[in-house]
Amino acid sequence: MRCVYRMRPYEKEPGSVEAVHQKWVEKCCAFVSAKHMNFFTFQKMCRQMIEEFDAIPITDRKKPRVGIVGEILVKYAPAANNHLVDLLESEGAEAVVPDLLDFLNYCFYNQTFKVEKLGFAKKQKALGNLGIKAIEWLRAPATEAFKKSKHFAPPAKIHDLGSMASEIVSLGNQTGEGWFLTGEMLELIHSGASNIVCTQPFACLPNHVVGKGVIKELRRRYPQANIVAIDYDPGASEVNQLNRIKLMLSTANKNLDASN
Repeated sequence: MRCVYRMRPYEKEPGSVEAVHQKWVEKCCAFVSAKHMNFFTFQKMCRQMIEEFDAIPITDRKKPRVGIVGEILVKYAPAANNHLVDLLESEGAEAVVPDLLDFLNYCFYNQTFKVEKLGFAKKQKALGNLGIKAIEWLRAPATEAFKKSKHFAPPAKIHDLGSMASEIVSLGNQTGEGWFLTGEMLELIHSGASNIVCTQPFACLPNHVVGKGVIKELRRRYPQANIVAIDYDPGASEVNQLNRIKLMLSTANKNLDASN
């Protein structure tokens, strides 16, 4: 996802990114279907995959980068967000979607607050820290390859997200995406994707607190922040969703032209 979304909007030859994508989907399916999975093979595949995507010829055209955050199903499932990534790319933008593994790190990181503030057993904090270390160890080969690449950035550290989010919301906001949603928006702004679509099911209470509820403060601290909250629900109007997204993209393009 990180490789495809970063390269596809800029490919010189249409379909070149998708060809590499399908090649590695087949390789990964074969790898996880094998009777004996070798970690060294996994490390090698991570490096090779990123190197191949990194080598795809792309244009030097500047496009607005648009982050996608929100409720976890709506954020990642195209059927739930009306194929938001395809829409953004068709409108001339680059979609930036944080990694799914970061949500698992968020769940582990929450144990520290529960132990220190809510009196949970101390072993919960130790187990949470162990879980974070395990995930970081597992994706270390990809993280290192991203650091060495020309076009990619490594995934964010959960401790950094927690530190940034704690300045705006309490880390005790742990229902659903909780403070993590705020942290993701801050990370996107700091990494150059200040245009953000905050996706949520209709009347999603946690998102109204840590999504919609923090937009005003984010705009105050970061005037360049261009954030729109979109409700996705069977009863929601697709035309209304599209119009609001296009309005956000119009502002994004103006800001891009001004910076150039």
